[in-house]
Amino acid sequence: MAKGIFKRKQERGDLLQGTLDLLILRTLQRGAMHGWGISQSIYTVSQEVLQIKEGSLYPALHRLERQGWIRAEWGQSENRRRAKFYQLTSDGKRQLAEETAYWEQFARAVHLILKMG
Repeated sequence: MAKGIFKRKQERGDLLQGTLDLLILRTLQRGAMHGWGISQSIYTVSQEVLQIKEGSLYPALHRLERQGWIRAEWGQSENRRRAKFYQLTSDGKRQLAEETAYWEQFARAVHLILKMG
C-alpha cells in the first residue's frame, strides 16, 4: 500500500501543471515581475512547497502572452541585468477572476469529500 502512496506523490506534478496559469496570473496581480521573480514568489508564498522549474515556467509565460493575458517588456532586474518583465492585461485580470472562482469551487468540493464521514 505504501508503494501506491509514493507513486501518487510523483504524479502531483500533473496537478501543478494544470494550475500553473492560475498561479502565474495571481502572482502577477501584485505587479510586474520577471520570470525568476515569479518563480521565487510562488515558492515563498507557498511556504516552499511549490517550486516552478524554468522548463515549465517559461513555456507557460509564452503561452499566457500569446493568449493576451499577460504582456512583456524588457527592463533591468534588481541585479542590473536585462530581463523580461511580465504584467497582467485587462483580459488576464478577467481570466484570473474566472480561474479563481473555478478553483475555489473545486477546492470546496474536494474538501467536502475529504471531510465526509
